[in-house]
Amino acid sequence: MLATTNSGALMGVEALPVLVEVNSGQTGEMKTVMVGLPDAAVKESTDRVMSALGNSGFKLPKYRTTVNLAPGDLRKEGSLYDLPIALCLLAATDQMKSERLKEFLVAGELSLSGEVRPIKGALPLALLAKKLGKKLMLPAMNAREATLVDGVEVYAVKDLSDAMEFLNGTKEIVSEKPGEFFIDRVATPLDFCDVKGQAALRRAVEVAVSGGHNMLILGPPGSGKSMVAKRLPTILPQPTREEFLSVLAIHSSAGMTVDGTLPFSRPFRAPHHTISDAGLLGGGSVPKPGEVSLAHHGVLFLDEFPEFQRSALEVLRQPLEDGSVTISRSAAKITLPCECMLVAAMNPCPCGHLGDTQKKCRCSAATIERYRSRVSGPLLDRIDIHVEAPAVGIVQLREQAEGESSANIRTRVEKVRTLQRQRYQSEKTCNARMTPKQLRENCALGAAEEKLLVAAMNKLGLSARAHDKILKVARTIADMTESEKIESQHLMEAIGYRSLDRQKAV
Repeated sequence: MLATTNSGALMGVEALPVLVEVNSGQTGEMKTVMVGLPDAAVKESTDRVMSALGNSGFKLPKYRTTVNLAPGDLRKEGSLYDLPIALCLLAATDQMKSERLKEFLVAGELSLSGEVRPIKGALPLALLAKKLGKKLMLPAMNAREATLVDGVEVYAVKDLSDAMEFLNGTKEIVSEKPGEFFIDRVATPLDFCDVKGQAALRRAVEVAVSGGHNMLILGPPGSGKSMVAKRLPTILPQPTREEFLSVLAIHSSAGMTVDGTLPFSRPFRAPHHTISDAGLLGGGSVPKPGEVSLAHHGVLFLDEFPEFQRSALEVLRQPLEDGSVTISRSAAKITLPCECMLVAAMNPCPCGHLGDTQKKCRCSAATIERYRSRVSGPLLDRIDIHVEAPAVGIVQLREQAEGESSANIRTRVEKVRTLQRQRYQSEKTCNARMTPKQLRENCALGAAEEKLLVAAMNKLGLSARAHDKILKVARTIADMTESEKIESQHLMEAIGYRSLDRQKAV
């Protein structure tokens, strides 16, 4: 007998439809054959399904059984097909009714005892079920995440017997009520009030976060670069619901939301400098999100910037510009969103003491040039703000007075972000993401400001991209002072944030 149901295959941050077909009762050797381009994990599902059936009190098929996952040219990965295969087997061997199976999109991993275990990609699967007009059957731990998609009936099952009895009509399972999957912003002991001195750095950080600008912090060891960066999550503005669902879809496809504890805040990713190109950008035989996509609508922090592989840094150039990354593999070609704010930190030279008033730098000019050249000019050109963090003196370190708290800074940041959303009439656009048309409309300069910008461009030899970056940062600084026009002081501060360009011009 033939039984079918619907499931899905994760491809990047989307789910594609998969039809699960099981035909049992064929003459021939008693075995189960699986076709439809399954990977090793999917092939292993045969053993898990048979054990789950036996330990749940069901009869095993006595004849040759064929399992087909269509379409046959789409590679299937993971353990999410266990539950749909088991239910189709029960229907194909006349142990349950098969009529209702076609109404559902089913996904879930089975333990050997028949318990249904959580899977990754619940949110993309819910979006697929909505598109297909199907009800959704998921493990209990995934159901709450799926309810965030409006218009989808989500049914949570704990084990194989639960699912069978529900589909047979002998047990009632109420669809999950729409709820809030996420939790509030997680409390953290980190706070900007712990940062001693570094007034210029604190100011630059607030400007960068207010406008969503990329930022590079240059300073000797112990100057507080990493300390400041790790406190960025405490001043990031709260995401809109649309932004959070976009973040959640990426993290769900990466299997990071199974426990349901993803906080309602912007992501902060800080990969080690030994990360590969694929780890940073995304990849795999079936492409998966990398760190740059996991930081979508949040911050990607790269400490010890020059220590990253040159190839890994260079792949960031296009994603930083476009806000998306396209990955092509033999199995598929996918486009992933990655509108993140890049924050990088580096020492001024290999020994770290160039410009330090207390310790002497022993690096030669050639050594310093070679060290800094690890970060290419085109990549630096895409970083809006370059700021120096000088070493902090003992007097400042021993000060008892606390600096300004993260809560106060975040209040100002959210005010500026709200102004930008109103200006661009979008929940996602910030000053750093202005289009050329928006740049012309919102960054007009007066005669004095025009003269100042032209002089800076000529003296520093800045590129057209750096020209636009200066205007975008100046627009943010003007917003922070609630000024409708970009004035000279705003423009001068923005030009001052091109410190590495100034050093090249000297």
